[in-house]
This record gives sequence, C-alpha cells and structure tokens, in this order.
Amino acid sequence: MTPKVRISYFLTKIKKFLKTMSPTLRRATPSDIPQIAALIELSVNGLQAGDYSPSQRAAALGSVFGIDTNLIGDGTYLIAELGGQMVGCGGWSKRQAMFGADSLAASQSAFLDPPIDAARIRAFFVHPDFARRGIGAKILLACENAASNAGFKRFELGSTLTGIPLYSAYGYTPIKRIDTPLPNGETLPIVLMGKNL
Repeated sequence: MTPKVRISYFLTKIKKFLKTMSPTLRRATPSDIPQIAALIELSVNGLQAGDYSPSQRAAALGSVFGIDTNLIGDGTYLIAELGGQMVGCGGWSKRQAMFGADSLAASQSAFLDPPIDAARIRAFFVHPDFARRGIGAKILLACENAASNAGFKRFELGSTLTGIPLYSAYGYTPIKRIDTPLPNGETLPIVLMGKNL
C-alpha cells in the first residue's frame, strides 16, 4: 500500500470505530461556540434537506437555527463527543424562548416558573455522519433529567419537521404548527410539541 492508501484505510477504520462508541456529554462553554456554529450548519444542510428548501435553510441559519448564548451561560447546553469530536449538541432552558439564536431568543429571556411553566427543550443538532445512532436521544434524556431535577414537570419544544420522529418516539405530542417568518420573507414550519412527566 502507498502511504496515501494506508492513511485513507486507517481513517476509514477510525471513523467506523468512532461510530460504535457511545458519546460522552459535557456542558458547552463559550469557547465551543465556533464549533457549535459549524455543527449547526452541517446538521441543517445535511439532515434537513428533505424537509426544507435551500433558501429556507440558508435564511434560518443564524436566526431560527443558531446559538442562544443564554443556554451556554445558564449551563444547560450540552455537547456530545466521540473520540474528542463534537457530534451533537442540544439543551434545555428555564427561559421563555422556545427556539432561535440570540437574535430571536433575546426578547424572550425571562425565567420560567417550574411549578407552572414547561421547561424548553432547545437547539438539537447532530453531525450528519453520526445521525440515527442515539446521540439526539442521549442528549434529550439528559436534558429531561436535568430539567426535572430543577423542578419542571412538563417539557415543550419547537421541533423541525425532521425532528418530529425523534421527539414522538420519546412521548412528545404535537400542540400546534408555527410558520416562523424568515429574514428572506419565507416562512419555516416548526411544530410545537409537549410532554408531561
């Protein structure tokens, strides 16, 4: 084998090995923001192409799909890693915003009341190379557990059309559809879903 063929062979083997491992979860920090932004773009363009047009995805990046730094600051946003590679992210919130990057979420940053309000499950994205391997589910269960420990008895989320099967499998039911306005004049369908403990 030539050196290039050997390197390619070993990289393929490493990728296969990583896909069999269980991801570790940790809290996101501000230094993760560039990697999170890159992962969001990969996930949106790689996994949501069947549900949203290229113009919808492009307009939603940075507005509907983006980083809400309150989640990171509150310590409620998680990173999933395999072998040191970021393969997923998602979180929960004790604030009013249901979805969106800082540009949307900032106007809804008031805190929720756990005995009355539903915790928000927020901003789940998985690297396309690691989709359908339980990464989103692992993050979801960790978020539900943390929100429950904070006193919440209900959860709500704004699901993409792509995410509905995951959330349905874990007991979430549709409440209503929201056509979210995008900066380019189009709308992005989001489905509000909920779950009681």
